[in-house]
Amino acid sequence: MISDPLILFIAMVIALFTFLLSGLWIGFSLFATGIVTMLLYNFSLPPTISIWSKIGGLIANSSWNSLDSWSLVALPLFIFMGEILYHTDISNKLFNGLLPWFSKIPGKLLHINVVACSLFAAVSGSSAATTATVGKITLNELSKRGYSRSLSVGSLAGAGTLGFLIPPSLIMIIYGVMSNVSIGKLFVAGIIPGLMLGFLYSFYIAVVSILNPKVTPDSKEKYTTKDKITSIFNLIPVVLLVLFVLGSIYLGFATPTEAAALGVLGSFVIAFMFKNLTFANFSLSLLNAIKTTTMIAFIMMGAAFLSQVAGFSGISRALSLYVAHSHLSPYMLLAIIGFMYLLLGAILDGVSMVVMTTPIILPIVQQAGFHPLWFGIFLVIMVELAQITPPVGFSLFVIEGISNEKISDIIKYSFPFFAIMLFVVVILSLFPDIVYYLPNKMIR
Repeated sequence: MISDPLILFIAMVIALFTFLLSGLWIGFSLFATGIVTMLLYNFSLPPTISIWSKIGGLIANSSWNSLDSWSLVALPLFIFMGEILYHTDISNKLFNGLLPWFSKIPGKLLHINVVACSLFAAVSGSSAATTATVGKITLNELSKRGYSRSLSVGSLAGAGTLGFLIPPSLIMIIYGVMSNVSIGKLFVAGIIPGLMLGFLYSFYIAVVSILNPKVTPDSKEKYTTKDKITSIFNLIPVVLLVLFVLGSIYLGFATPTEAAALGVLGSFVIAFMFKNLTFANFSLSLLNAIKTTTMIAFIMMGAAFLSQVAGFSGISRALSLYVAHSHLSPYMLLAIIGFMYLLLGAILDGVSMVVMTTPIILPIVQQAGFHPLWFGIFLVIMVELAQITPPVGFSLFVIEGISNEKISDIIKYSFPFFAIMLFVVVILSLFPDIVYYLPNKMIR
C-alpha cells in the first residue's frame, strides 16, 4: 500500500503507459489505471465496506457526472452535422469552392483545418466537438486530394484545441466563476491569443510547404477571376450555415446546444438543396455519429474516473502544494506551474484540472504579481496543451478514433503545433498586455 501521493502519481503514470502500450482500448486503459491506483492507495475503510464496492461506487458516480450535462448534448449534434456534410458530398463542394481562393497560398487547402476549427470553435466551445466534426469533414478529403497526411493530422490536433480559447468556452466559464473574473472579459481576452495561434499554425504550414513542395499536390491548374466568382456558389450554403449557427448564439436566439440542433437542421436543408440526401447516406451519417459520440463519451467516463481517483487520493493537491511551497521567482514559479499542468494533463481532463487546481494555485500566482484575468488565459492555453500531451491527450484519442492513425504517429505529427502553443505561452508571459488590450478597449 502507498500513502505518499507523489509516489502514487508515479505509479499511476507507469500503469497508464503499460495499459496503453498493451493495446487496450483507451477508455478501458483509463478505467484500469484508476482501479490499479485505488488498489495501491492506502485506504482506511470501515470493515463493512470493501475496496471493490468503493471502486464500483466511484466509477458509477464519476461516469454519471461526466455525462449528465445538457451542454454535452451539443457534442453528438455537431458530430452528426459534420457527418451529414461529409456523406452527402457537401464537404467536397466546400473544398472545390475554397481551392481557387487558396491555390496561390503556400500550403493551399492544408490551411482549411485552421480556418474551419477557428470558425467551429466559435460555434461549439468544445475541443472534442471541434476536432471530431472538422476532422470528419477534412481528413479524408485532404488525403484523397494528395495532401500530406502528417500536416493534415497535425494541424487538426493543434487547431482543434482552439475550442477552449475562442469564445464561447466552457473552461473560461468555469474559471470565471471560480476566480470571480468577468466571463465577458475572459471571452474578449481570448480573441487575440486565439487568432495568434491560428495565424502561427497557418504560417508554419506555409513555411513547410515552401521548404517541401511535396506536402501539397502538384497542380498546374490556373484559376481566373471568373472561376473564383463561380466557386462562391459552392461556398455560400456552408457559409450561411455557419453564420446561421453563430448568429443564433451571439444574437441570443439560441444556446450552443440549441444552435447545434439548428446546425443539423441546416445541414439537412443543404443536402436536400443539392439533392444528395439518400436513406443510405443518412443511415451512414447517423451510425458514424453514434460511433464517434460513444467513443468520446467512453473516454470522457474513463478520464472522469481517473480524475476523481487523482483527487480522492490527494495526487492533484500534493502537486499543487509542492508548487505553492517552492518559494520561487515569479517566472520560475510560472514555469513550474506550467510543467505541473502538463503532468496533470497526462491524467486529468481539462475541466478537472481547472476545478481542482484553481483554488490552490490562483492565490499563489496573484501573490507573485500575475493578474487573475491574464492567468485565466494562461490556464486555458495550458489546458489546450494538455489536450495533445501524450500519453492521454484527449484530442489525440479523438483523432485516433476518426482517422485510424496510430497514436504514436499522431503524437509525432502534432508535436510542431504543440511547440507553437508553448511559444505563444512564452510570448504572453513576456508581453501580458496582449491579453489586456481588447478587454481594456471594449469593456469598461
